[in-house]
Amino acid sequence: MVGFGYTLMTEQAGPRELVRFAAEAERTGFDFEVMSDHYFPWLAEQGHAPNAWSVLGAVTQATSTVELMTYVTCPIMRYHPTVVAQQAATTQLLSGNRFTLGLGAGENLNEHVVGRGWPPVNQRHEMLAEAIDIIGALFDGGHVNYAGRHFQVDSAKLWDLPDVRVPIATAVSGAQSVDRFAPLADAMIAVEPTAELCERWDGVRRGTRKIAQLPVSWDPDRGAAVRRAHEQFRWFAGGWKVNAELPGPAGFAAATQFVTEDDVAENIPCGPDVDPIVAAVKPFWEAGFTDVALVQIGGEHQDAFFPFARDQLLPALREAAG
Repeated sequence: MVGFGYTLMTEQAGPRELVRFAAEAERTGFDFEVMSDHYFPWLAEQGHAPNAWSVLGAVTQATSTVELMTYVTCPIMRYHPTVVAQQAATTQLLSGNRFTLGLGAGENLNEHVVGRGWPPVNQRHEMLAEAIDIIGALFDGGHVNYAGRHFQVDSAKLWDLPDVRVPIATAVSGAQSVDRFAPLADAMIAVEPTAELCERWDGVRRGTRKIAQLPVSWDPDRGAAVRRAHEQFRWFAGGWKVNAELPGPAGFAAATQFVTEDDVAENIPCGPDVDPIVAAVKPFWEAGFTDVALVQIGGEHQDAFFPFARDQLLPALREAAG
């Protein structure tokens, strides 16, 4: 059975609103909720970037049953891996074992703020692999010492560990990243419905979760939905190789200045109808993904989306997915 999730997108809503959305998404019937972890929004029009971990702490108390997940945290620059491990263990305790730690190699957009420059992708992958080793060792319990190429740890220990180990999901985009991270992680994260990714992951981690994400722009007025998607989500057209490198919202605005509303509407389902959304999600479960988290574009348009999701969208998705 495919799980359908809701995205708490920190780039498009403030902290109090995100906590409220989390509670409403649980009542709506979403199977899980993922939260982005940003220091900047992708575009200035989105207008927000609260601290994800503070919001997650509040979300654990505003919800009771829905699974929670970071999508994704980067543990290589802005956060040291020891800090991420502590944050994750605490969130697992607060949530009553409902938390999955989603990790990735990050974007310049968020990591440049610490002033260490932005390493090339191969180095970022090396750093992420070391970070996962450190986090896993801390989840094992006891004191951890580590001397790697990129990270050092001096006698670290998590004093509050949950009785259920925090699962780790890792973002991948191709064969190289799958080969590196599948042996280290409990689940896969990706944003393109590529069967080859799932097959390659299953070659190492058969039976584990493969979690995707898809933006939608629901609105009773299709024209308004398209305009909003173009205003706030045209950055999505750049692809992750570009998105990982640009340093700020101004760079994303410049890089996407020639993206049209029609371009966006071709890639993001927009408007009031269920069928285009189901059609856009279907390639993910056909490719082998076990879970898909939806992003409703526009922070001020969540409240109207929830009744649509409860009464029409989720039933249609579950019926289509079998």
